[in-house]
Amino acid sequence: MALEDGETPRSPEAEIGMQVEDLWDVQEPQLSPTEKLNACFESIPVSDFPAAASSQVVEIRSDSSLGEAVKLLAQHKILSAPVVDVKAAEDASWIDRYIGVVEFAGIVVWILHQSEKMEGSSDSGDIWGDDDIAPAIAAAAASGMSSPRFKSKHPESPTTTSGNFFETLTSSTLYKNTKVGDISGSFRWAPFLALQGSNSFLTMLLLLSKYRMKSIPVVGSDGSKIDNIVTQSAVIHMLQECAGLPWFESWGSKKLSELGLPLMNSTRLIKVYEDEPVLQAFKVMRQKGVGGVPVVARDGSGNKAIGNISIRDIQFLLIAPEIYKDYRSITATNFLTSVRNYLEDNEKDSPLMSGMVSCRSSDTLKQVISKLDLMKIHRIYVMDEYENLEGVITLRDIIARLVHEPRGYFGDFFDGVLPLPANSRV
Repeated sequence: MALEDGETPRSPEAEIGMQVEDLWDVQEPQLSPTEKLNACFESIPVSDFPAAASSQVVEIRSDSSLGEAVKLLAQHKILSAPVVDVKAAEDASWIDRYIGVVEFAGIVVWILHQSEKMEGSSDSGDIWGDDDIAPAIAAAAASGMSSPRFKSKHPESPTTTSGNFFETLTSSTLYKNTKVGDISGSFRWAPFLALQGSNSFLTMLLLLSKYRMKSIPVVGSDGSKIDNIVTQSAVIHMLQECAGLPWFESWGSKKLSELGLPLMNSTRLIKVYEDEPVLQAFKVMRQKGVGGVPVVARDGSGNKAIGNISIRDIQFLLIAPEIYKDYRSITATNFLTSVRNYLEDNEKDSPLMSGMVSCRSSDTLKQVISKLDLMKIHRIYVMDEYENLEGVITLRDIIARLVHEPRGYFGDFFDGVLPLPANSRV
């Protein structure tokens, strides 16, 4: 659609919205609004999605150390990055070139997993290469942090760690010398799957919602290297840029309650108390497969939130471990206070500084999308008039309300596209 004289040029994301609008007008009238949206997004190739900023399309070499990987993720403000096999041939396809995805939470889970090797050993210093790291790792083992790939032998143990635990850990030979490629099969949370530019928006949106992928690499036309990475946040930004278009207004003007949101209400909401160890928060995220939890006051009701901890916040245990050294133990409150002070002192920006971003069930979906996009956050909490928690809405929840999976849509799409390295424990 050409611009009228004097009309402001649209963003690339808004241009996608215009494509949907044009396609909407030619759909069969008997189709429901959801069926029309499905048909529209099925007609748009993934190659049309705006390119991510170069700082967001990051690869981590398999010969990088854990410490280097953490610094790179933190520097680029990303949750995860694909791992490229340095031994792969230059002309290798993506399925041979990439061996996994590295993420903050997975790195910590791997470190805790290694602690199991110490049990029954009388000379743990030889195992880890540091005499002083053994007690720290042992403390991690006792924490009981678990995941689909970390099965603690002490699942009921407390998750208390001393204030200098992570400072000791990140200064160890274990942390500095272990290579990402050495643990490629142990720390992946999401499957590694890339899309071709010819795949449809509908495929992409379903993977980011129903199939719980937070980001999807898109390989170039030669099928060897990643050209783009599409995230849930990028899709929400696209939707925000579509504000004002009839198809979006028809969908986005609905109240949350009309759309069955929040999906997770107060009775099912996963949370941690302010005086619980901060590792409990990350333990719960891994156990329940969620990307964040509210921190609630110990006031009896358990519904008064004082902060939010996201899976990405685990970076602050690794890149600034010295900020906790004065604490006897790192509680959720201690963690939030220390990280906020660290960010303020270093003039750094982070979603953690936003505190609790909330909405009401009477708000419209487009109001929520606007907040999520403006604050660059992955979840928003629904509060009642007394500021009690009613539920949470995630980016995935919103995308899932945009499209639905037709019967048999994926067929054999997933067959053979999730290669696992030989040392995988998935």
